[in-house]
Amino acid sequence: AEWARPSPPAALRGIRACKRCGLLKTLDQFINEGCENCPFLEMGDNPERCNSCTSAFFEGQVAVMDPRESWAAKWLRVDAFLPGVYAISVTGTFEKDIEEDLESRGIRFRCRNTDS
Repeated sequence: AEWARPSPPAALRGIRACKRCGLLKTLDQFINEGCENCPFLEMGDNPERCNSCTSAFFEGQVAVMDPRESWAAKWLRVDAFLPGVYAISVTGTFEKDIEEDLESRGIRFRCRNTDS
């Protein structure tokens, strides 16, 4: 199967991480494209939702070109996701209303929050 085209961050400033999968993109990219790994978060064309579902606070970056073959992707648990640049750890969780919305739709999720 052929992979979708990777969507690396378009700039070094203003990078944010998806709270669920850790994909790194600029806020504008999340607004324009949403998160390719988490379409159910419905971030496309919704700046408020993008702010709620992404975090500016993350540590490290790993570029993953072939998630199924990459040991780093397996280590980060992104081997089932699309190629891209991922945060090693993300700070932040979904707001309660977003969690309730996802649960009501039967969508299983787990934030990549490392803040314990």
